[in-house]
Amino acid sequence: MAPTLADPFNDSSALINFVINQGNGVKGLSELGLKALPKQYIQPLEERMCMNSIVPQGSIPIIDMSNWEDPNVAKSICDAASAWGFFQIVNHDVPVEVLENVKDATYNFFRLSAEVKNKYSKEHSSSNNVRFGTSFTPQAEKALEWKDYLSLFYVSEEEASALWPPVCRQQVLDYMKKSELVIKQLLQVLMKGLNVNEIDAAKESLLMGSMRTNLNYYPKCPNPELTVGVGRHSDVSTLTILLQDEIGGLFVRGNKGDDWIHVPPIKGSLVINVGDALQIMSNGRYRSVEHRVVANGSKNRISVPIFVNPRPADMIGPLPELATNGEKPIYKQVLYSDYVKHFFRKAHDGKKTVEFAEL
Repeated sequence: MAPTLADPFNDSSALINFVINQGNGVKGLSELGLKALPKQYIQPLEERMCMNSIVPQGSIPIIDMSNWEDPNVAKSICDAASAWGFFQIVNHDVPVEVLENVKDATYNFFRLSAEVKNKYSKEHSSSNNVRFGTSFTPQAEKALEWKDYLSLFYVSEEEASALWPPVCRQQVLDYMKKSELVIKQLLQVLMKGLNVNEIDAAKESLLMGSMRTNLNYYPKCPNPELTVGVGRHSDVSTLTILLQDEIGGLFVRGNKGDDWIHVPPIKGSLVINVGDALQIMSNGRYRSVEHRVVANGSKNRISVPIFVNPRPADMIGPLPELATNGEKPIYKQVLYSDYVKHFFRKAHDGKKTVEFAEL
């Protein structure tokens, strides 16, 4: 039952009930046609995007992957991972129709009724590996984020067939499978850049032993300037492979520290970013950089990231090959699942998570 529009969500429990407990999400709020943003979503001034801090012509590197083994391409990838932490790839091996299909599937999932989506919520899902939710960590946040998501942790094809929503299952599996080759190419190049010339089974498992795909939905928002789609954070992954639609809204922290660079949508491209796990394993040579998503007042936006991660039971720390070159470690060995729990325990807070692993 939607609240009346006169003063719909002055009471936080009414909002939590409508958005979270009933499974309407912010999509449901957006579709009520609210004239003003509910106060629970109003971010403190310092977390809102200041238009003066956007670099007008700034751009992260765009890398053509058609000859990914070419030393110049390899150098561009390693340089981008070191200097920017973010880059876009074009002419990669993931077919455009696979990307279009997973975008369509994302819309199809979010078109489902609240009742159906809610079957996959934390309270009702039959597995922690399938989770429909909203914002980031609502119980820890002072202000909520304007985003709904479906998170799918890949264990096996059998589990995906049994538990993932039928409306998007096959399309997400195809996207993950077809992206695997590109992920391996990128990791091979990035490891060579650290003088790790051989990725054996153990190393591959450490770098990409588990994967999670999120379907993100950012509905249009009243007063978008007062809130965020996603707050400032860096990812906890090894690498993140992001498919975004044509709307735009992703911003990356620039090298000056107080500037933000828009990541323009390029049809058929994938956005790649270094996650904290790779920053730690590379002993800080590759940078996991803060990024955020702004809310949009006129259009719905979707994105589909694949988070390529170590396995939860892995210990992560600077790779031993770096120590043999006499490099002094700046991070300790940490259990990856502890690192991830630390990230999800709190609201988005920029780059603070990585402090958990600092010596």
